[in-house]
Amino acid sequence: MAPESPSAPPGPPPNAEPDRGAAGPAPDPRTRARAARELGSMFDDVSGRYDLLNGVMSLGRDGAWRRAMWREVPESARVVLDLCCGSGASLGGLRRPGRLVLGADVSRRMLRLAADHHGRSGWAPRLVCADAFSLPLPDRSVDGITIAFGVRNLRPRLEALAEIARVARPGARLVVLEATAPRPGPIAPLHALYLGRLVPLAGRLSPDPSAYAYLSRSIVEFGSGPEFERDLAATGFEVVGRRSFLLGATALWTTRRSEGAGTVSRDAPPPLQAARTRARSWGEMPSLDRARVSEWRWWTGVQLALSAALVVTLVWALRMFLNSSLGTTLDPWQRAGGRALLVVGLVGFGVRTVALALRLMGPPPRL
Repeated sequence: MAPESPSAPPGPPPNAEPDRGAAGPAPDPRTRARAARELGSMFDDVSGRYDLLNGVMSLGRDGAWRRAMWREVPESARVVLDLCCGSGASLGGLRRPGRLVLGADVSRRMLRLAADHHGRSGWAPRLVCADAFSLPLPDRSVDGITIAFGVRNLRPRLEALAEIARVARPGARLVVLEATAPRPGPIAPLHALYLGRLVPLAGRLSPDPSAYAYLSRSIVEFGSGPEFERDLAATGFEVVGRRSFLLGATALWTTRRSEGAGTVSRDAPPPLQAARTRARSWGEMPSLDRARVSEWRWWTGVQLALSAALVVTLVWALRMFLNSSLGTTLDPWQRAGGRALLVVGLVGFGVRTVALALRLMGPPPRL
C-alpha cells in the first residue's frame, strides 16, 4: 500500500454533507430590527381570527382593559394616534366630535378590517399603513398616542419610542397597554405555563400557529415592566400612572411627554377657568363623567347586593325543602320539580353574583 501523504490535512471525505446542526436553528426574522415587512405579513395571515383569539386568551377582559386605556386620554386631546392599531379594536373608544383619530399599522389586511368596521367618512378614523420607525407625521403634531398589545413588536424599542416622542407635542399623553412577562412570585409558574403552553395551544386555531409561538416569546422578551419604564424615561416620557390586570399578566402605563426647553405646555390653564371644577387637570373642562361613573358603581353595587341576598335565600329555601318535603304528601315528580327549580335558580343567581362582583372590581364601561 502506498503511504499517506504527510501534507494532506485530515478532513471530511469528498461529497460529504456539511454539519448544519452545529449552528443551531435559524433566528426568527420577525425578531430582527425594524422587521416591518415580516410582521406585516404575519398579521395579514392571522387577521381573520385575531380579535377572537385575543378575547379567548384574555378570558374576555381585553375590552375592559381597552376602556381603561381610553379613559387615560384627555378629553382635550384634538389629535390622537392609535399606533399598531390592527383591526381597529381600540379606535372606537377614541372617537369624539371634533377630534382627529389616526390609526397606523404595518398590516394592510388588518387596516381593511378597521376601515370596514369604522367606515371612511365623517369623524371616522383616518388609517395609514406605516412603519412605527418612520411615521408620516410632522414633529409635535399629536396630543395623545395609544398602543395596545403592539409595543413589544417594535425593535429596537428605544428607536421606536424616540420616533413616538418626535411626533408628540410637549405634555402629550402616551398610553400603553401590553402583556408582560412573569414577575417573581407565587403565581409566576402559572403565568409561565400560560405563556409557554396555553398561548401556543390556542394559536392552533389560527391559520398561522407560529404567530402565537412568536407572541409567547415576544412577551417574555418584553419583560415585566421595569425595562420598559427605563426606555420611556430615556426618551422623554414620564410615567404618571400604572395599573395591572389579570394578576399582573397585563399592564397599563400612562405617561406624559416631558416639556422641552422654551416650550409652553398645552395643559396650561386658559385665561378664564371655572372657579369650581372637579376636572382632573387645569386643561380639562368639567364633565359628567365622574358623576356617571359614581352612579354606575352605585347601581352595580345595588344589583350585587340583591343578587347575593337572593343566593342566600335560595340556599336557605333549598335546605328547608329538602328537610321538610320528605314527610309530606307531595308526589315524587313534584318534589323533583321543586328541587330542580331551586337548584337552577341558585346556580343562575350565583353566576350573576360573581359576574357583578367582577364587573364592580374592574374599570367602569365607557359612559
